[in-house]
Amino acid sequence: MHDGPFFFIPMKIAVNTRLLLKDKLDGIGWFTYETMRRIARQHPEVEFHFIFDRPFSKDFIPSKNVFAHIVPPPARHPVLMKLWYDMAVPLLLRRIKPDLFISPDAQCSLTTSVPQLIVIHDINFEHYPNDVPVSFRSYLSVRSKKWAHKAVRIATVSEFSKQDICETYGVEPSKVDVVYNGANTLYAPVSEEVKLATKNRFTKGEDYFVFVGSIHPRKNLQRLLPAFKAFKKRTGSKMRLVIVGSAYWKNEEINAGLALFEGTEDLVMVGRLNAEELKDVVGSATANVYVSYFEGFGIPIVEGFRAGVPVITSNVTSMPEVANGAALLVNPFSIESISEGLERIASDDALRAELVKKGTERAAFFSWDKAAMALWDSIEKALQK
Repeated sequence: MHDGPFFFIPMKIAVNTRLLLKDKLDGIGWFTYETMRRIARQHPEVEFHFIFDRPFSKDFIPSKNVFAHIVPPPARHPVLMKLWYDMAVPLLLRRIKPDLFISPDAQCSLTTSVPQLIVIHDINFEHYPNDVPVSFRSYLSVRSKKWAHKAVRIATVSEFSKQDICETYGVEPSKVDVVYNGANTLYAPVSEEVKLATKNRFTKGEDYFVFVGSIHPRKNLQRLLPAFKAFKKRTGSKMRLVIVGSAYWKNEEINAGLALFEGTEDLVMVGRLNAEELKDVVGSATANVYVSYFEGFGIPIVEGFRAGVPVITSNVTSMPEVANGAALLVNPFSIESISEGLERIASDDALRAELVKKGTERAAFFSWDKAAMALWDSIEKALQK
């Protein structure tokens, strides 16, 4: 019989949530939001500590077992990132005394003794360093391998990325878990009325291809744009190309591609859209075109599947793994291959119908519920270290 007081000490898990930004969630932000809110709600016995680097929205605090902390400085530059991860965050961790620190943005602290689990979505910069601004390139090249070895466990979003991380950084495969992304459940086939209204709003009633992603070299607009121009010239089609996304980092090649459409209505740049607008724009397209030349996963592929539209994507890195035969694959380094893919989709009704059917089936394989369960399994493994 226990003759003294019994105190229950809850498990504590700290989480880097600095990329949870109201109305500005990117891929890593969505991963953090969708997985951690599910995990926090499913594990009320655990005390979660969300660590922000600036004022945050209460929408990101999903349950009563989540405690929020603001730790300056806002980490958006390599110098401030190093200060945040290696000085500011360790001070908080010493006070919280968590059992684990989870960092979904691949970075971790090199100065804390708290066990850490990091999520590495991809290591594109190792293969295409010129795609990254010089200041970030040097920061990542010096620290990324150290992060991979400092972490007690790594999660990543595809078998391709797992193999890439292990081979590039010399990490044991047994240390890395695959946690596939989900996709927003808002995406679904839209009615003919919605399609008509969407086309009238954005393309003056014309059919269109849609690209969703940041305007960044690896998203490959520098080849998609001339490929679309070649498709238009060869076929005489009235179709438009709708570009949805922010200008993250343009270069001369992207600017040259954009210049091809000056004085025409063939290219429609709409910037960022809210979720409701975006699901209608994707669902009303003739095809979702995502021909990046490097991805750890490629969420827009699954969003296209969910929206019930054909998907054209690349035959490299993780994209064939994600598509698994449900998309039309093209060579992202070949303008001709991309252009031919556009023409095939535009002209072949049977092919479009087949891809929609296969895409709908493939979309069921990915969900944020599954992602949260897989990440929790990885967390449990990390806690056993």
